[in-house]
Amino acid sequence: MKAALPNDRAWHVLALGEAMVEFNQLQSSAQQYQQGFGGDTSNAVIAAGRAGATTAYLTRCGADFFGDALMQLWRQENVNTQACERTPNAPTGVYFVTHSNAGHAFHYLRAGSAASQMTPHWLTQKPAAQEGLTPAEILKNSKWLHVSGITLAISESACDTGLAAMQMARDAGTQVSFDVNLRLKLWSLQRAQDMVVKAIALSDLFLPSLEDMTALIGLNEPDEILDWSHAQGARQVVLKLGPAGARISPHAQHPEQRQTILGRSVTALDATGAGDCFCGNLLARLAAGDTLPQAARYANAAASLSVQVLGAVQSMPRPQAVMAVLNASAA
Repeated sequence: MKAALPNDRAWHVLALGEAMVEFNQLQSSAQQYQQGFGGDTSNAVIAAGRAGATTAYLTRCGADFFGDALMQLWRQENVNTQACERTPNAPTGVYFVTHSNAGHAFHYLRAGSAASQMTPHWLTQKPAAQEGLTPAEILKNSKWLHVSGITLAISESACDTGLAAMQMARDAGTQVSFDVNLRLKLWSLQRAQDMVVKAIALSDLFLPSLEDMTALIGLNEPDEILDWSHAQGARQVVLKLGPAGARISPHAQHPEQRQTILGRSVTALDATGAGDCFCGNLLARLAAGDTLPQAARYANAAASLSVQVLGAVQSMPRPQAVMAVLNASAA
C-alpha cells in the first residue's frame, strides 16, 4: 500500500498548527516524566509520513532548545520544514500529560507561544533569514491541508490564520480536513461553536470525535452528529468513536452509504495522540487513492496500535505493523 505521488502536487499532506514538547508522566512513578513531542497537527503529519505520504508542516516555534528539538524531529521524520519560522521573540510551547483512574489529562505552558502569534500575513512571507517557499506556496503545492480546532483556539490571530489558510487551500484546489480537537481550556464554548462552524464550511473532510461533539453541541447519537455536520456544510464526515471505531458518512445526500468501522479490543496504555494518528493515517491513505471506508479501516487499525505505546509521537505505527493487524483481522 505504497502512496503514489500526485502528478501536480509535491506533498500529499500538509498541516498547519502548533507543535510542542511533551512531558508524559510515567505510570510507574508520579514524579517522573518521559520527554517526547506533541501538538495535534504535528502528530497527524508525522503519522501521515510514517504511513507513506510526503509531508510538510507550517508553524512558528521559538529560537530555543525546544524549537531545535522539534526541527530535528521533523527532519528525522522527513517532514518538510521550509516554511517553519523560528522566532527569538516567543517560546516554543510545552505541555505535560498526567495519568489517573479518570484517564489522561493535559496541562499546557503555551500562552504567548511562537505559534500563537501566527497571522494571515505570515502565510505569504518567507521565514526570516531562511531560504525556501512561503507557507502559501507550500499550501498550493499540497494535496491535503489539515487544520484543527486547537490551531484556531490558541489565539485570535492563529484562528484568523487557520481560516485564511483553509480558504486559500480551497481556492488552490487543495483539499481541506478539519479535526475539532476541542480544548475548552483554550477558548469559550460559544467561540468554539462559532469558529468550528466556519471551519466545517471550508472543509472537504470533517474529522470530529464523539466526545468533542457531545461537549460542543450536546448531541451524543452518531447519526445525529453526522446530520448536524452535513447541515453546517461538511462534505464528508468521519466521526471518531474511540475504542468503538468510527462512523463514516461519504455523502451528505446519501445517508444509506454510512457505515461503522468497528474498533479493536486492545489494552490501552496511553491514548495521547490516538486521534491524531487516526487522522494522519486516514489522509495518507486517501492521498494514495483509497476510498473513504478503506482509509478509515487502515486508520482505525493504526490508532489501535498507537494507544498501546506511551507518548504521542513514539506511538505512531509503521505500515508493516498496521498491515499485520489488517491481515489478521481479515483472516
